[in-house]
Formats: sequence, structure tokens, C-alpha cells
Amino acid sequence: MQKTQLTIKKMLAEAGEFCRVESAVAHPELFGVTDGKAVGTYVEHKFKNRLKSKYDVAVGSSAKGIDFPSKAINTDVKVTSIKQPQSSCPFKTAEQKIFGLGYNLLLFVYEKIDAPETKTAQLKFVDCTFIKKDRTADYQTTKSLLNVLQNDATEEEVITYLNDKNLPIDEIGLIRIAEKILECPPHQGYLTISNALQWRLQYGRIVDLKEPVTGITKIVGKE
Repeated sequence: MQKTQLTIKKMLAEAGEFCRVESAVAHPELFGVTDGKAVGTYVEHKFKNRLKSKYDVAVGSSAKGIDFPSKAINTDVKVTSIKQPQSSCPFKTAEQKIFGLGYNLLLFVYEKIDAPETKTAQLKFVDCTFIKKDRTADYQTTKSLLNVLQNDATEEEVITYLNDKNLPIDEIGLIRIAEKILECPPHQGYLTISNALQWRLQYGRIVDLKEPVTGITKIVGKE
């Protein structure tokens, strides 16, 4: 039987159902596991296997790039604990902090509860959000930049602002980014992205988001 093609709409519906089903079952494999990366890998594999069993979908790996690399989906899956909702992300260019990562994110946020009497763990998914690629830039950087641009900033003023942000980029790169910002202003981002050898993505603002934002879809929200 030929599988149907996966679409973003179907992926989001599957993510909602996945959260409902997996929140209701016991996970003996995760009992006593404190390594967030191990829990994340477990959830990612389960979700990928669910989609692969039902749909025609190209699946990548964290070692080789994003999880769903096809042009139609172009989405990476991120799984994190509600205790500290954050993850790492490969650094490609300083522009990612301003213009976004270049791909969508599907974020699963869980609360893990161990049950010693049954030696199992419960994963309660407290948040699941789809973030379109043009919303994956750094919140404060884009907010300040958009304010600067509203005041008819010159290229020099944009470069000065970028310099103050200590972006990991040389002077020629700063000029190129400033030109791009003036030509094509960025969208307001909703992640917190910390400078490092790998980007450190923090999702607190996404989890706490109450108002609707174009490009951000709440699939499961905090009660």
C-alpha cells in the first residue's frame, strides 16, 4: 500500500496525537534516566518512527542535519524538559541570530515523572509548538534591530548596533549583514539564542507565549 506524502498540516496533527498518546503510557526505558539528551533521542526516534510508518517522508538525523530535510517540511525536532527548556543547535552563520535558523522547529516540552513502584516513567507533554523558520531568530536582537530601523537608521548605525552585540563575525561580515538588514528587515524572532561554538537555543518565551503570533502554532499548551 502506497503511503501518503507528509505535509506540515499532517505533521502537526500527528504531533498533537503523539503528545496525547505518549503522555498516557508508561515508559520503562526511561525510568531513572536523568540525561536530557537520552530522553530527547528516545522521543525523537518514537515520533520519527510514527511518521515513517504512516507517511512517505524523508528523515535525516541530528548528526547529519535537520530531522525532516525535504523542501516541503524543512523542520528540525527539538525535545526538552520543562525544568530548563533549551537545546543546542549547529552554528552556521551569525545571520541565524537575526534572520532565523533557516528551517522550522517542532518543539516538544515534557515533564518527566518516575514511578518507583512500577519502575516506569511518565512523560507528560506540557507544550508542543511549531515555529516557522522566519520566527526562529533571537528575540531581543530582532526586537532592538526593528526599533533601530523604525528610526530610519543608517548603515553605520546598524553596524554599531551589531558591534555592540558581539556577534561572532568579522568586520566585512558585519557590513554585509547591515546591508541585508536595511534591504530586507528581519521578522521578530521568538527564541533566545546564546553565542557559543554551538548556538544555545532557549524556549522559555515560546512556552509562556499566550497571544497568537503568525508563524507560531501551539499544538499543546501549558494548562
